[in-house]
Amino acid sequence: MTTDTSDLCVQVLETIPSCDRISRLVKCFSNEFSRAPSFVVRCSGRVNIIGEHVDYCGYPVFPMAIEQTILLAIAPSNDNLLHIKNANNNFKPYKCNVLTFSIDVPSVGGPYWYQYVLCGVKGILDSTAIKHDAPRGMLIMLSGNIPPASGLSSSSAIVSATVLGTAYMHNATLHKQTLATISAECEKFIGTQGGGMDQAIAYLAQEGCAQLIDWNPLRATPIQLPSDAVFVIANSLSEANKAATSDFNQRVVECRLASRLLAKQMKLNWRDLNRFADLQKALGYSLEEMESLVNGNLSQNSYTRMELLKLLEVTEDDFSENLLTPNTRNSQSFKLRQRALHVFQEALRVQQFIETAKITSDDSVSRMKTLMRQSHESLRSLYECSHENLDRIVQISDQLGIGTRLTGAGWGGCVVALCDGLDESKRFVEALKNEFYANIPKAQGCDIATLCFATSPQRGAEIYLMDKQNNILSLSS
Repeated sequence: MTTDTSDLCVQVLETIPSCDRISRLVKCFSNEFSRAPSFVVRCSGRVNIIGEHVDYCGYPVFPMAIEQTILLAIAPSNDNLLHIKNANNNFKPYKCNVLTFSIDVPSVGGPYWYQYVLCGVKGILDSTAIKHDAPRGMLIMLSGNIPPASGLSSSSAIVSATVLGTAYMHNATLHKQTLATISAECEKFIGTQGGGMDQAIAYLAQEGCAQLIDWNPLRATPIQLPSDAVFVIANSLSEANKAATSDFNQRVVECRLASRLLAKQMKLNWRDLNRFADLQKALGYSLEEMESLVNGNLSQNSYTRMELLKLLEVTEDDFSENLLTPNTRNSQSFKLRQRALHVFQEALRVQQFIETAKITSDDSVSRMKTLMRQSHESLRSLYECSHENLDRIVQISDQLGIGTRLTGAGWGGCVVALCDGLDESKRFVEALKNEFYANIPKAQGCDIATLCFATSPQRGAEIYLMDKQNNILSLSS
């Protein structure tokens, strides 16, 4: 098996994170398939520090990879089948023909766990962006410790890990930006209209730095955070699967419609301007000017379907087929003003956050906390994607002077909190233990350390190879 190693590095086992988990997965794989895996892929979950629901609008985001990971052990099969299994026996195994499989997402409940794996396989095999060998069957076993539906990108980590593993199995060139782009595109096979943040940080993360992820072209800029900044992730224990409902895609559609309506009002080629960043570029406006444009032109709190048909001068069929997504085609009302205001204000907060992080001053962390509080309030009131459990954690945080916001799509999942030093982070964790988790039935009997923990930036996706002496080497993607 060969690969382009121009931007890869090899490390010995002792430097690889989660060695014990890898060893257990290799043993589980060997017991299940009666052979050792050829390699193991590791892909981290992520937490987005600030910049929520702006990536699919074309604006930069600021995530970092976390310690929780998805691991895939992979080997070629002796048939044309994909044998997909989970180290957790609560998840049923699945197998299909690599040449003929389809991804049929159920209308109720959203995708099955193995369908995220299928997305990654299909993404590589269908890709025209890279050269690869003919499709071949694979033995795949997954092990994950990223809490599902928590806003920490467990599903995207599965997709990205599978893209990397499938690419390597089929001797494709392993360029980070290309694989990140493929990973973002192929998640749409299950209906999610995301913007690419999760997949970008999965590949481009660097240990010790959060990454400012920008688009067109995809690029990552490492940003050193203040030395006294400590980030804590807290799980609200309210699950939110963005592919299981239309809530996420509804917001994407509302942003696209708002961009197109503003473009039409400004007498631009509105069909080609469905992202706010592209509209801003076409107008040559600043973010502040875009916010003023929204306030002056999108006067209604809600637009009906019929109102938008008239304003855009389109037919019902055109509107449904070309301006909506399959799971939003029955939507009758659209909140364009609120969504647009959030996006432009949030994009400005990202700029201010990065500027503050680059300037070492005594009040840097305090200013960053304020921006995170503002972000959550906007997500709660303008984007309407929070949850009562998330809001309760933020309320406790405010009482302690900690800057906290929901992270990920919302409607549940986790918050990310910025603390000023380790002592403050410990007080925060203790307060959540006593004032939040003590009152949540699902938390009873759980190890609080798995629900609420400090984290630091980790490195991007890696491949672990087994040599002839059964030692494991690390080949970063």
